[in-house]
Amino acid sequence: MNQNKDIEQSIPLTAMPRASDVDRDLSHGEHIEVKISEPRAPSNQPKKIVIPAIIIIPIWMACSISVILYNKYIFDRFDGLNFPYPVFLTTWHLIFSAVSTRILQRTTTLVDGAKDIEMTRDRWLRSILPIGALFSGSLILSNYAYLSLSVSFIQMLKAFVPVAILLISFAFKIQEPNKRLMAIVLMISTGCALAAYGEVHFEMFGFVCQCAAIAFEASRLVMIQILLHGMKMDPIVSLHYYAPVCALINAILIPFFEGLEPFYALHRVGLLVLFTNAGVAFALNVAAVFLISVGSGLILTLAGVLKDILLITGSVIAFGSPISPIQVFGYSISLGGLIIFKTTGGK
Repeated sequence: MNQNKDIEQSIPLTAMPRASDVDRDLSHGEHIEVKISEPRAPSNQPKKIVIPAIIIIPIWMACSISVILYNKYIFDRFDGLNFPYPVFLTTWHLIFSAVSTRILQRTTTLVDGAKDIEMTRDRWLRSILPIGALFSGSLILSNYAYLSLSVSFIQMLKAFVPVAILLISFAFKIQEPNKRLMAIVLMISTGCALAAYGEVHFEMFGFVCQCAAIAFEASRLVMIQILLHGMKMDPIVSLHYYAPVCALINAILIPFFEGLEPFYALHRVGLLVLFTNAGVAFALNVAAVFLISVGSGLILTLAGVLKDILLITGSVIAFGSPISPIQVFGYSISLGGLIIFKTTGGK
């Protein structure tokens, strides 16, 4: 089970955007149960679709990189479409995902995991709503960071998420600190500090937004461990429950943060961009469902590291984001700590 948690932590959330990045992943840190079809299953039982690792890993990497670069392209004032309305775009993604998961529920077996969850009104109010609120805050703040920070710098800062999770877990006594964990915290923290120090175009507002997004995301993942302990949710099932909640919260916030300006500026992006952008974001979560059932934890961790490196490289090529040598050195230290954290099960 620890290995499954590690695999989930390698899936980015940006897919939603956050998704983030997302890398930051929608189901980061949640419990996963991989269902294996019995050899002699009844003929009326649908067969589980399995995609080989050599196929699904590149698909997942391509979707994750595409989502983040696509979002940045939409937001960017100089090299993109100049649509600086992350709350509106995130709300649109969530609405698209909420509708899409319900279509999949009626037409496929991808959302069958929801049948095993008894979602009472009390559980929804006590668990789904507060976790959804934290998720919404994480998505909004992370996307606001893209308005002023480079993709490469944000990706380097996201390496701090495991440290934030550990610190919150230590504070609430969910996990006991030990020498190995403290060494991991020190490695990743040092690497992130060097990456921030070496940033050529440092912007305080974006930096604060990304740090707050990390705090929201880490709090969300810890709350999942506390409030949804023992509940099995894959990325699509999680999206099925959280997307409507987050979409409603974001929709309420749009008038206060962005007003009617996003609607007046829709002509800059057009329907094709809106639907393809949301479609790629949703495809990332579908790919994540197949990803968690293939490969070992080490293979998927290394795939996640390779994806991050390719994303940073792609952002430099696409947007001309400069990277200093000290940032490369600092990020290398962070990645080393991240690999140790995931391959040791975070213990």
